[in-house]
Amino acid sequence: MPLHDFWFLLIAFLWVGYFFLEGFDFGIGVLTKLLARDRTERRVLINTIGPVWDGNEVWLLTAGGATFAAFPDWYATLFSGFYLPLLAILVCLILRGVAFEYRHKRDGERWQRNWEHVIFWGSLLPAFLWGVAFANIVRGVPIGPDKNVTGNVLDLLNPYALLGGLVTLVLFTFHGAVFAALKTTGDIRHRARAQATWLGIASAVLALAFLVWTQVRHGDGASLAATVIAVVALLAALVMNRAGREGWAFALSGVTIAAAFAAAFLALFPNVMPSTSDPSWSLTVAGAASSPYTLKIMTWIAVPAAPLVIAYQAWTYWVFRKRIGTQHIPAAH
Repeated sequence: MPLHDFWFLLIAFLWVGYFFLEGFDFGIGVLTKLLARDRTERRVLINTIGPVWDGNEVWLLTAGGATFAAFPDWYATLFSGFYLPLLAILVCLILRGVAFEYRHKRDGERWQRNWEHVIFWGSLLPAFLWGVAFANIVRGVPIGPDKNVTGNVLDLLNPYALLGGLVTLVLFTFHGAVFAALKTTGDIRHRARAQATWLGIASAVLALAFLVWTQVRHGDGASLAATVIAVVALLAALVMNRAGREGWAFALSGVTIAAAFAAAFLALFPNVMPSTSDPSWSLTVAGAASSPYTLKIMTWIAVPAAPLVIAYQAWTYWVFRKRIGTQHIPAAH
């Protein structure tokens, strides 16, 4: 396999891993307003992701860094057209991280309520904007011969991309509800399962429409197989959730996200950014890649390091695997 193809697959894997993991903590952030009934329940939800949310974001840093190093033209062209939405995502992630750390620093109700608003919006907006961004990448954007995007930010708000944003927002929230059911006890656990049911149904309707649209316009046999896996896994996750098998439901909702984004990358290949202005100006995997020597050095570093990082993060999840409930939250917080 050519190294540029290998790095495209590796970057796709990093993005899929990021959305699998960050997806449920985006969902938890949204559910602090939709599921939690009081401050104690909001703290329960926040504590379910407290030990892992920052580790999940390492996948984003790695995916962005790998894209910059392995495909510098892709990275540069992406930012030439997506600068504002990517900046908005970055600001949301920064403020959201600050909110997790600062919320409990003071006992004042107003102080904590304001940071809880930041957690909610800092989760909801990136969950939506990531879908908009990736839908536009698959759909294509107007790229000129100088490899710069010639459109403006309003061009990104087309029906296909907006549907993609709704899909990721609702699907991540469903993923978060299943995770909440897996990680909590008591009444909040049962309400999380009930909420996951209607969120899963909404996800199935939106995702099916988006994936079919993607397949018809941009797909091939490989992306069709991934699309089928995503739909089947989502339906199976709904069945497992209804049966109270939260572990299986969470695993299957994760497979849904992984397969959906895999379908997007498969539909994209061999391009990395299609041009709607002129297909000959599209950025391809081979044309946008760094030099073979650069890719070779990166491969020697990444191959042994990646399994160690994955093993460490898996160990973190194992250590913090216990359920929590309102009985574990001190009365004064």
